[in-house]
Amino acid sequence: MSGILIAGTTSDAGKSVLTAGVCRWLHRRGVRVAPFKAQNMSNNSAVVVDAQGRGGEIGRAQALQAVACGLEPQVRFNPVLLKPGSDHTSQVVLLGQAVDHIDAANFRRLKATMSGAAFTAYDELAREYDVVVCEGAGSPAEINLRDHDYVNMGLARHGRMPAIVVGDIDRGGVFAAMFGTVALLDEADQALVAGFVVNKFRGSRELLQPGLDMIEAATGRTVYGVLPFDVDLWLDAEDALAYGRVLGRPGPARGGEWLRVAVVRLPHISNATDAEALACEPGVSVRLTVEPGELADADLVVLPGTKATVDDLRWLRETGLDRAVLAHAGAGKPLLGICGGFQMLSERIDDEVESRRGEVPGLGLLPVRIAFAADKTLARPAGQALGAEVRGYEIHHGRVAYRDAGLAPLITLPGGETEGAVAGHVFGTHWHGAFESDEFRRRFLTRVAGLAGRHGFVAAPDTSFAALREATVDRLGDLVEEHLDTDALWRLVEKGAPPGLPFLPPGAPALA
Repeated sequence: MSGILIAGTTSDAGKSVLTAGVCRWLHRRGVRVAPFKAQNMSNNSAVVVDAQGRGGEIGRAQALQAVACGLEPQVRFNPVLLKPGSDHTSQVVLLGQAVDHIDAANFRRLKATMSGAAFTAYDELAREYDVVVCEGAGSPAEINLRDHDYVNMGLARHGRMPAIVVGDIDRGGVFAAMFGTVALLDEADQALVAGFVVNKFRGSRELLQPGLDMIEAATGRTVYGVLPFDVDLWLDAEDALAYGRVLGRPGPARGGEWLRVAVVRLPHISNATDAEALACEPGVSVRLTVEPGELADADLVVLPGTKATVDDLRWLRETGLDRAVLAHAGAGKPLLGICGGFQMLSERIDDEVESRRGEVPGLGLLPVRIAFAADKTLARPAGQALGAEVRGYEIHHGRVAYRDAGLAPLITLPGGETEGAVAGHVFGTHWHGAFESDEFRRRFLTRVAGLAGRHGFVAAPDTSFAALREATVDRLGDLVEEHLDTDALWRLVEKGAPPGLPFLPPGAPALA
């Protein structure tokens, strides 16, 4: 056995969830399986800690896939993470550590370093595990990027592994996208593409079947199955663009009132998954928005994390959302800032690292000042907040350089150090993931409801975020077992791509 590549016709076609589902299916069979994504581009990252206590970053999708494999996440599962800070540059996180920034000028130079690290990490995992389930990036048919590719077919060739292409039928044009994906690859790449999976199908399989038969006949490749559209698969969405305006599917309110939460959808939003734990709660309606009017109607406004704090703060002011945030706070309604959002609430930000704009004024809602450091804080701390245990993770360059001596902290650490800030109805913290701590989340929501005048709101006593996450990966495994030809998948894992797969013209020119 070796590896298998889950590629896609597009970004957000379903590669991440199918990879997690295949991982859980194999894990259930007793296979020693590990996830792998050579390069991810996302601002939604997770912090992992190695045996020496050193923190590192990987994509959130790979952290969830590790859960599906029954493993603790590690940096080798996602050796290259690109975190966009603008339309033209991204921070390069190599084996968990921020090492550089990439743009068009240094792309080729850095690509050699990144591909070397990725191939080495894959080779190590392939020796240690029975199967490595690899997730591609974007589409393998991005022919402008095929030269020196190490994420899609370049990785498949390196590992001599078969590839499956997943397409999102909900977008339309799935058969053209599948055919075109194969037909734009050169002959050697095409020989590794074994077949397809249709994702997000709604309706009667009987109506779809003629199309499945035709794509098999046209390509000489197998359709391994059709995954249904499942509205419950929304936890740990890696790409913020995958979110709709309404987050989650909360159950009915336990008390007499709902709590309405508005999360500002910043242009460079990062770790938007922080709001998912709130959206898991019965009676809590969470909406991502860029509309000032929706902030006015909210009980709680959240400024989430961002990869570009100063630039997104400027955007907040350009759109008038800053005035909506200030009006919300001025009315005595609760306001929460997380990481970059916390930094925005400060009196002043000194940033010579990310934006390099120097000192800029914050929103002035918390008496703290922020200074950006070259080194990134990466940690998975624990403490006490609102009388409950809380755990989280930190990913930030910003440091609190000044805080008013009378300002109450949000979190107290075991050694007596403090983190975050509370000023009446305004809360701030650098910790991501804190609301995954169930009792802390309940107490925070109860405090927020009281401040917002929602005295009929009752926090559910039995919501377990960890159980919901485990149920998500179990559901993904169920979907694979119920809707894919797992016997054929197993043969693919054991034996590789079938020999003699036909070449589809025109193909791309063979690589030198």
